[in-house]
Amino acid sequence: MQEIIIKQDSQEGKIVALVENGKLVEKYEEKQEFQRLEGNIYLGKVENVLIGMQAAFVDIGTPKNTFIHIKDVIPKNSNETGNKNELLSKYDIKNYIHSNMPILVQVKRDSTNKKGARVSTHISLPGRFVVLMPNTDFLTISKKIEKESEKQRLIELVKQNLPKGYGIIIRTSAQGKEPELIKQDIKRVVAKYEQIVNEAEKLKKASEFTPSLLYKNDGVVGKLLTDIIDQGLMKITTNSVQMQEYVKQFLIDTGLENEVKLELRQEDILQMYELERQLEKANSRKIWLKCGGFITIDKTEALTAIDVNSGKYVGTKDLEQTVYTVNKEASIEIAKQLRLRDIGGIIIIDYIDMEKQQTKQKVLETLEEELKKDRSKTQIVGFTPLDLLEMTRKHMCSND
Repeated sequence: MQEIIIKQDSQEGKIVALVENGKLVEKYEEKQEFQRLEGNIYLGKVENVLIGMQAAFVDIGTPKNTFIHIKDVIPKNSNETGNKNELLSKYDIKNYIHSNMPILVQVKRDSTNKKGARVSTHISLPGRFVVLMPNTDFLTISKKIEKESEKQRLIELVKQNLPKGYGIIIRTSAQGKEPELIKQDIKRVVAKYEQIVNEAEKLKKASEFTPSLLYKNDGVVGKLLTDIIDQGLMKITTNSVQMQEYVKQFLIDTGLENEVKLELRQEDILQMYELERQLEKANSRKIWLKCGGFITIDKTEALTAIDVNSGKYVGTKDLEQTVYTVNKEASIEIAKQLRLRDIGGIIIIDYIDMEKQQTKQKVLETLEEELKKDRSKTQIVGFTPLDLLEMTRKHMCSND
């Protein structure tokens, strides 16, 4: 059974837990003093263009100016890789933006203590079944929809109902849904974007232009509900009357008020399923494996390093089998921890050295299979010349 538990505290903020059969699989925290900007859309003002860096600072009305790079200004070349593989030296940022120019941008990465937020002109608007991408012609479908006939049904349905000038991502939640529901979702996100553009045009015409927020993200709770409401969610529990009303309205708007149970509990809801203990374990650097080995997780600004150790496990057969047992268990735990901690960006895994190529392949297959349980996009790049496994993962709702 899949359920969401939301603890809201007027001083601390929110703790949001996604639980499957009593086990914590995802957790997110939203501090009271932290204002999450990721996903917000602004009409900003270009402050100054850094020609040597092919970038610019954009004022969106927040204390820190945001940063935009040329690859987030020029049209998107690929929906899979963006402009990552584009030869950026052939572009000149001066041909696209200049100081004091109004610019419609979306926050792609929140600010930190050291850096301002990262923004892009590549807008995406999430709906229940689709993600709208204005000013592109990409039409992609979730890789988790595997049945070919269903893929074709959804692609044809979207093609017939998507206005010109828009791209779209068909979400996993669209699988098996009635055509009318998907049509309504497309209309809703298109109307929302048109409203944003109309508001931006009005602001541009004003004599005194001020950077303005045009679309606000749904916060951690809204994003999680949108993402999993159609994927077997059975129950939502909260300790807050305010949050109960928010969730109740969300369920009414999606027509699921009679399908998902909503419960208000005044007692400490983190005692359910011993969530407090599970949350504490999720913050630990060292995680023990069932066999007696362990992994350590260290996050840096550039990447996350995960080290696999044999620990107390000495095996029962030969060395290669011992190494395989630890590395296999580590792969299962690593996939679980990436999802649980919402670790994003570059991830380097230092497995115990494996001599045989077939052992490496079996470990890789285990990791790939376990990563299928993750709602986020992951990519295994492979082993480096130093025998370190390199992979990437996209954040779900991170405040980092």
